[in-house]
Amino acid sequence: MEKMMKLLVPLMLLLAMLSGCASKEEVDPGLDGPPNADTQPIIIDDTANQRPDDSSQNQADTNTSSVFDDAAGANTSAISDVNLSPQALLAEKESPLATRIIYFEYNSAKVNQDSMNILQTHGDFISENGNVHVRLEGHADERGSREFNVALGDRRNQSVRRMLLFQGASTDQIDTVSYGEELPAVLGHNEEAWNKNRRVELIYEVK
Repeated sequence: MEKMMKLLVPLMLLLAMLSGCASKEEVDPGLDGPPNADTQPIIIDDTANQRPDDSSQNQADTNTSSVFDDAAGANTSAISDVNLSPQALLAEKESPLATRIIYFEYNSAKVNQDSMNILQTHGDFISENGNVHVRLEGHADERGSREFNVALGDRRNQSVRRMLLFQGASTDQIDTVSYGEELPAVLGHNEEAWNKNRRVELIYEVK
């Protein structure tokens, strides 16, 4: 009996020590706060850093461009619906009036369909603004004699002039001058240069 007690006492002490160790809960030193605490998501309000809408700064330009787009998509004569002065319309890069060069085929004064649409817009604009004048400057490429090219430039001027008059422009709003081959838009002796030099330019003046 005495021998058995000697064995039980150390065993009970060992069990007590093990029980005490098991009751201690380890805490990760890297965590702040209780290990079982519910973690709440952190919501950051970033609205303070958002840039304001820039659309208001360009509202006028957007509105003007959209009107020009509508005019180009439906009827180019709708340029008259844009509430801008003649000077402002001529200065607008988005305006159909921004195209002021009419190109021609070799040895031809015939206005093609695309150019007719452009000239319709210009003719309407001129007819609706009596203080607007336009000078038509006719040109030819370098091939042919000087006299022939001056005459060809004039024929091209007259083709454009007739289109503008048909749209309602008056004769005293249009002047013409032919430079023949003397003022090439592009220097060169090839088709690329010649194509750009066979032209009539519309030069506007608002009085």
